[in-house]
Amino acid sequence: MDNLLEKIKNKTAKVSVIGLGYVGLPLSMEFCKSGFTVIGIDVDNRKIDTLKQGESYVQDVKREEVLSFIKNGKFIPTNDFSLLKDADTVSICVPTPLRKTRDPDISYIVSAASEIKKYLHKGQLIVLESTTYPGTTDEVLLPELKSTGLKVGVDFYLAFSPERVDPGNKKYHTKNTPKIIGGVTADCTKTAKCLYEQAIDIVIPVSSTRSAEMVKLLENTFRAVNIGLVNETAIMCDRLGINVWEVIDAAATKPFGFMPFYPGPGLGGHCIPIDPLYLSWKLKTLNYTARFIELASEINTSMPLYVVSKIADALNEQKKSVNGARILILGVAYKKDVSDVRESPAIDVIKYLKNKGADVSFNDPYVDSIHEIDDIKRVELNEDVLNRADCIVIVTDHSKFDYGWIVKNSKLIVDTRNAAKGVKEGREKIVKL
Repeated sequence: MDNLLEKIKNKTAKVSVIGLGYVGLPLSMEFCKSGFTVIGIDVDNRKIDTLKQGESYVQDVKREEVLSFIKNGKFIPTNDFSLLKDADTVSICVPTPLRKTRDPDISYIVSAASEIKKYLHKGQLIVLESTTYPGTTDEVLLPELKSTGLKVGVDFYLAFSPERVDPGNKKYHTKNTPKIIGGVTADCTKTAKCLYEQAIDIVIPVSSTRSAEMVKLLENTFRAVNIGLVNETAIMCDRLGINVWEVIDAAATKPFGFMPFYPGPGLGGHCIPIDPLYLSWKLKTLNYTARFIELASEINTSMPLYVVSKIADALNEQKKSVNGARILILGVAYKKDVSDVRESPAIDVIKYLKNKGADVSFNDPYVDSIHEIDDIKRVELNEDVLNRADCIVIVTDHSKFDYGWIVKNSKLIVDTRNAAKGVKEGREKIVKL
C-alpha cells in the first residue's frame, strides 16, 4: 500500500476511468488538472473519436480542456481495456439504468468488472462510482476480483465513491463537491481517499462500501420524496383554488424547519427518478416495502398525465379539443439549461398528447431531436409559430426563452414551471400547474 500511496502523492500513478459520460469525463479532467496521466476507456467509439479530436460532448467539460490534455499526452481516450494492465487506479463510471420491470440493470458494472479482472494486479485500486443498491461493491465486484486469487486490502484495494454530478450547475462541479469514500477495508478507504483528495477539495470517509452506497440513495430519495410531496400539494391546491406557487414562496420565508421544493411536470434525468427505486428493489429482497419511495414514485410518474389534463381543460375553455389542436412544447430536456432528455417528463407529455390526436411540435435551444419519438419535429421559435399554436406548454424553463415575448405572441399557455411568473402583460393567457 505504501508504494501506491507514494505514487499517488507524487502524481506518478497512472489513473484510469471506465465510462466517459457526464460523470467519467469531468472526473478524468480533474485528475488531469491535478497532474495525473489518465487513461479514459469507453466502449462507444464515437466518444473516443470525438475526444481524440479534442472535442467535448459533455456540457460541463470545455473543449479547450480536452484539447490541451490530448495534446500534452495527459489524457488517453481508448476502447482498449488491455491498457488497464498499466493502470494503478481504476474508477468505474458506467451507467446503471432501470429495466422496464423497475429492476436494477447492473450489466455495465458486471461487464466492467469482467474486464478489470483480466488485468488486475498487485497494488491496484478499484473504485466504483456508478449509483447502485447497497451491497453491490461487496456482493458483485469483490467476488469477481477475489477470484483472481489476489486478496482485498492486501494485494488490491476496492472502494465505493458515489458520483455527485449536477449537470449545468454553475456553482458546484466535480472539484468542489465533497466526495464520499467507503472501502471494503480500512486500507482500501485510506488508499481511495488519498487518490481523490489529490483532485477534489473535500473527501469524506465512511465506515463501509454499503454506507457509501446508501449515502447516494438517501440524497436522491430525499429529493424524490419531497418533490412527490410538493407535486401532490400542487394537485390539492388546484382542487382548492389556491395558487401553489404563492404558498411555497410564502412558506419559504420561514427561516427554519422548511426547505422549498417546487412542483413540475414530472421527474427526469439520470438520478432522481431512478436511484430511489434501486433502494426500493433492494428492500423488497429483504421482505420490506419502502412505502415513501413507492408513493412518491407513483405521484411523480403521474404528473405528465396531470399536465395533459390541464392542457385539455385549458383548451376546453377555449372551445377546442386536444384532438387536432396545434400544441407547441417549449423545453424537452429534463431540467433547465441542459441538453439531456433522459427520463424527461416532456417525452411522456408529448406521447400522451399525440395519442389524443394533437399535432405536437417542440422547441428547445439545447435539443435538436428526440430519439424516443420518431414523428416529432423541432420548429424554430418565431412569432408565426407562436401565433399558429392553439396552446404553448412550458415543460422546461430554459433561461434562453424570452417569456415576455412568448406570452405576448401566444393565445394560450400552460406553464408547468411558473417560468412566466415575472410577465405582467398577458397573464390572463397563462394557466399554471
